[in-house]
Amino acid sequence: MKVLEGIKVLDFGRFIAGPYCAALLADYGADVIRIDRVEGGEDRYIVPVTEGGEGAMFLQLNRNKRSMTLDLDSPEGRAIVRKLVADADVVIANMPPRTLRSLELDYESLCRIKPDIILVASTAFGTSEAVCDRVGFDGVGQALSGAVHIAGQPEQPQKAMVPVVDFATSFACALGTMLALYERQRSGKGQEVSASLLCTGLNMASGALIEEALLGLDRQATGNRSPSYGPSDIFKAKDGWLITQVIGRPMFKRWTQLVGRPELLDDPRFADDTLRGEHSGVLSACMNQWCGELTQSEALALLEKARIPAAPINSPRQTLEDETVRAAGVIQWMDYPGAPRKVPIFATPVSLSRTPPRILKRAPLNGEHTDEILAGLGLDSQAIDALRQRKIV
Repeated sequence: MKVLEGIKVLDFGRFIAGPYCAALLADYGADVIRIDRVEGGEDRYIVPVTEGGEGAMFLQLNRNKRSMTLDLDSPEGRAIVRKLVADADVVIANMPPRTLRSLELDYESLCRIKPDIILVASTAFGTSEAVCDRVGFDGVGQALSGAVHIAGQPEQPQKAMVPVVDFATSFACALGTMLALYERQRSGKGQEVSASLLCTGLNMASGALIEEALLGLDRQATGNRSPSYGPSDIFKAKDGWLITQVIGRPMFKRWTQLVGRPELLDDPRFADDTLRGEHSGVLSACMNQWCGELTQSEALALLEKARIPAAPINSPRQTLEDETVRAAGVIQWMDYPGAPRKVPIFATPVSLSRTPPRILKRAPLNGEHTDEILAGLGLDSQAIDALRQRKIV
């Protein structure tokens, strides 16, 4: 039996934080219905990769779901939502509170329909009245946290080009959903699960923020070089780039022996991680010299033998072809209508030994399961056709 078998989830989420939370629940067996706009949600078509215009991220974030279209602004659409909520366990909607209230998807409205419902509602800035209705994306969470300031170079801040804050917020929402479901077994009551991009970003940057609060160092950007230990940087070999991170004296000792600089171990400039971070430019220069005499594969093999964490700097194409990635078995190739070739869908990041997650279905086409879902609510084909003619679905 799957962990979440029998749990029904309505996914009103958009972009990443909501939809990926729902996908994680679906991987563990929840029946997830994605509620799409009649014309398709805007997140469906970002970075299009199929003939129908489905976006790259959409295919990853909406696997294992069913899709129905619905006009949420119409009285008939609202009535269908109420029927769906009455049979649901979880509603996911990453929207500002004002929007939730206008769609009657706020917790109070949902409770009037299903008293033990769980609402998972992430926002950009949290639930404080002063900020709750402001909008924001992943980059905003990164920027406010201080992370963008300490990345890149002093003259050019740099955000991560992958949406790390969005995805981390999804994980937090999935954890919160599981906690609420677990607590409901004892109390019989639902509750609202909230998370924010801001709070997630602050947690991810907490080390730098706590250091600043206590020591007031006013850290500036150092590119890829760590200011807290070293050598930790990106280095150029003869034929490519690689990353190495050396933390702690035992690893530093192995590194000094590897690069033929054993005298650095007793150099007072490098006595501990903090000092190695302060003088990391010197260490990076030594490492660059060592790497520059080797091919990427030669350097990585020697680093692996010395038990020093390292990896090639892959392009997206190289990642898909990487032997380590392939050996890990974390890509599932799936067919999708209109895609020029099979789509790589990436495994659920956490697994369980007895009841593992499974990716069984590709992301749905827009409204692909509308008739099936409405029939499950008791509507016959004539009633469904009437809704379609009026563009309610």
